[in-house]
Parts: sequence; structure tokens; C-alpha cells
Amino acid sequence: MDEDQKSILRRASSRFPIPPGAKFSYGTAGFRADALVLESTVYRAGILAALRSLKTRSVTGLMITASHNKISDNGVKIADPSGGMLTQAWEPFADALANAADSDSLLQLIIEFAKKESIVIDGNCRAEVLLGRDTRPSGESLLEAAKQGINSIVGSAAIDMGILTTPQLHWMVRARNKGVKASERDYSEQLSSSFRCLMTLVPGECKVKGTDNKLVVDGANGVGGGKLECLMNMLDGLVIEVRNDGKGGGILNEGVGADYVQKEKVVPQEFGSNDVGMRCASLDGDADRLVYFIVPSASSDNIVLVDGDKILSLFALFIKEQLGILYKGVHENNAYQARLGVVQTAYANGASTDYLKGLGLEVVLTPTGVKFLHEKAAEYDIGIYFEANGHGTILFSDSFLCWLEKRHNELPEGSEQQKAAVRLLAVSKLVNQAVGDAFSGLLLVEAILQNLNWSINHWSELYRDLPSRQLKVKVMDRTAVVTANAETVAVKPPGIQEAINAETVKYPRGRSFIRPSGTEDVIRVYAEASTQEGADTLAQSVAKLVEQFLG
Repeated sequence: MDEDQKSILRRASSRFPIPPGAKFSYGTAGFRADALVLESTVYRAGILAALRSLKTRSVTGLMITASHNKISDNGVKIADPSGGMLTQAWEPFADALANAADSDSLLQLIIEFAKKESIVIDGNCRAEVLLGRDTRPSGESLLEAAKQGINSIVGSAAIDMGILTTPQLHWMVRARNKGVKASERDYSEQLSSSFRCLMTLVPGECKVKGTDNKLVVDGANGVGGGKLECLMNMLDGLVIEVRNDGKGGGILNEGVGADYVQKEKVVPQEFGSNDVGMRCASLDGDADRLVYFIVPSASSDNIVLVDGDKILSLFALFIKEQLGILYKGVHENNAYQARLGVVQTAYANGASTDYLKGLGLEVVLTPTGVKFLHEKAAEYDIGIYFEANGHGTILFSDSFLCWLEKRHNELPEGSEQQKAAVRLLAVSKLVNQAVGDAFSGLLLVEAILQNLNWSINHWSELYRDLPSRQLKVKVMDRTAVVTANAETVAVKPPGIQEAINAETVKYPRGRSFIRPSGTEDVIRVYAEASTQEGADTLAQSVAKLVEQFLG
């Protein structure tokens, strides 16, 4: 970096001073805060995205969103060349960038990091960053700050892809780096054509008409509502009614959205007695989460929730079934032995884990956080992961897809095995293999329900969730709790796990664990039991143990 380039960066960064007393930390959700204090952080995230592009010699992405947070918040996160989240190895540098005290400190940090990572900043190497934002009012000015950050690194180009869902931006980054077309139109065409393919293979006796194929969707008054309406125009065999699309004066994530529905277990705004028995779904603010629900009665606001664990179970059941058909009559030595794995966290309801294991599936747990789930799922030929909050996807290995294409071409046209191969190939194109995507998840749920000829009630009754309770305990120092075995066992402070075990065995089907929060000085307590009273009492007992051991 020559003196002219340093001068450009100094001048640009001086226009975005860090707010006094502010402290930013890059996590699973990127940087998130009140939008009023974010300009300097988003500017520096632009620098981060450009440097990442230079380092990898690939296209990266930058998305401005705060997902399910309130409308006055905003955030920024980086998409790596794979379309996934920023590599964890760069998170400490992201923190240091965001918290650099002034222009000189920022410049020094960039120079030292570029040297350590062998990143050449001379204008000859080109960087390219795709930008997206959701519909928050603060998004426009923050997008401008991101562009300024990217342009501060000589040879970098910021390409504004417009208002998008988070998964759309991640999909575009992945597509660009695979050398395929990557516009919003291309995204919609891939989803709709894969969905059509799955729908053409629905057995004749399973095809539904009229209200049975209608789905009512809560768009969280966010970007997802309007974008889903655009996608609907390209779909056949499914009628979608979108409510809370952000155009009718509703407020983003206020009494609406997947996060609200999953946590409160009540109907979102604009839903009620007229929706009894209908198939309903809810997106979150940036459309990367999806839950379904049923309104069981006109006399109550309560819902029957069909959460991420049930979506995972439906996907796993269908894929296992298709693999069974594909391998029927094939000798083990002549077939690619695909490893199918299901990945959950300790927060997954115990009933869902028991159900999946009962299907004979390999189920593994990881620590909480999408990055851990995604990483583990990528170890399988087909890896399915979901959190109960509705965030998840399916990953297919290149080697399995290569074999599947070849096998599909060898099989007799119209045979059940060939149809199974077509279905699996269509699923691999329908799902967003970069990140969890409410649109691709929704279309896959709808296609599977029709293929199986299932109602939402039948799906909801796959298993009955065990009653659970989550609590938070404020502590002086959350780092005093250290966990192991995917956060299911507390190894510090000494003796606490034995005390938790002694409480847990008192309750039929009891299970409980504790883990430190990633963002605040609290310890999170989770408890399950065969009754709600049992789960509540167990959670309270374990919370008291935390207070005793940690003070």
C-alpha cells in the first residue's frame, strides 16, 4: 500500500468515527446494534469484505440486516466465497477493525493484517463485493457507508444487488464463485424449476386441489413478504397468500415473524379465527428462518407450532425414503455408499432426537450456533441441520451429486429408482446450500407434503414434543462455566454437573443442561421432562444450583 492509498483510506475513515464508548463484537449474526451507532462499523465491514475478497481472489458478500431484531436496530455480516458465513479465523480481526480508536490505528491494523495474511493491496489485484440490504429504513445510509469502506481499498468494486433477503445474497455469492448466473431472477428460476420438478413426480393419487394446496404466510413485515410475492408468480401447483408483507403499515418483527411465533406460540397479527385448520407459515425479518403453525381453535390465540425440529424430521424422513428406493436391489459393492447425517444442538427437543434415531438415522450434536451445525453437516454426503427456531438447510457433497447424476442417466426412464434419483437431484437444487433459506425450505416442505399426501396435522403429529423450559441466570462472570460434549456437560465449576444430574433423575424423561451466553453475563438453563410442571420445577432447581455454585 503506497502513501497515496494510505491517504485515501485515512480521509475516508475520518468521515466515520467510532461512537464514544461503543464496543462491537462479530458473532454468528455479524455485527448488530442500534442503527444510529453502526455507520463506522459498516464502513469498516466494507474494508473487511474487500480484504477477504483480495485474500481469497473470489467474490465476497456484505449484507445489511438485523434479521428478527426490532426495526430500530440494524447489522452487517460478511458472506465468504462459499456463500457461507465469514470464516471464524477472521472474526478477531473483524472485532479489532470495528473497535480501532481512530484512522491511524485503523490504517496500522490493516497494514499489519495484510502483511500477516500476504494480501497485496496495490490496485493490480481486484476485489469484488456483492452488497444487499433488507427493507429497514436505516439500510440505505448504511449501504453507502459499506460502499465507502470497500472503495477505500484500492482495486475493490462494490456491486449493489439491491433489496434482498439474506439467503438470496449468500446464494448469489456462491453462484458467482461457481461461475454460474447469479441475479435475483436466476435464484427464483432455480427454486421454481426445482419445485416444479418435485411436483411433477407427485403420485397421481396424492395430487390436491382447491384449499388443500393453499398456504398462508406471515411475512414479518420484512423483506421476505414482497420477495415471496415475486416468487409466487413463477410457481405452479401451490397457492400462497402473503400477509404482513410490509406494505400495510405493520411494523417489522412487531407481533409478527418466525421468532415471535416460535417463542410466544401465539398467532401473529393478521391471523385469527378465519384461519382455523389452515396450513400457515411464518418467515423471520430477513427470510432465513421458517416455522409452520396451525390455528386449532377460534376461541384462543394459541397455536400448534411446527418448528425447525419438525421441518428437519420431515426432510430426513423423505430423503431416507428416496435413498431407500434408489438403492433397492443394488449390491453394496456396486453403489456409492452415501452417508446421511442429521445435526442438532442440545436445544433440539428430546422427542425429535428420539424420533430421528428411531428412523435409524445418524444424529450428532454440536455446540449452539449455525456455524457449528453447518460445518458438521458438510462432513456428510447428505447433511441435514436445523435449529428449533427454523434456521437450517441440507448440504450435498459434490462426490455424491456426481455419482447421483451418473446413476440417474443409467436407470430406466420412468422407473421408481430413476424417479428417486430425480427427486434427490431436484432437492439438491431447491435447497440453499450456502445458508438456511425460508423460501427454499418452504417450497421443499410443500413438495414433500404433497409427495407423501400428508396434511399439516399428520406432519405435526410425527411425535409429541417433550415439555421444556428455558431460564436465564445473571452471574458476575459467565466464563466460570465451561462445557463439553456439545454443551451437554458442565465441566466447570467442579461438582455442578453431578448436582444437575442428581436433580434431573428425579423427573421422568428429565434432561437439563447449562451453558454461558455468548453475549451477556448470564447462564442459560434448559430443562425437559414428561410434564410441563416437571420441566418448570427442574429448570428452577438447576437455576438455583447455578446461583449456589457461581454466587
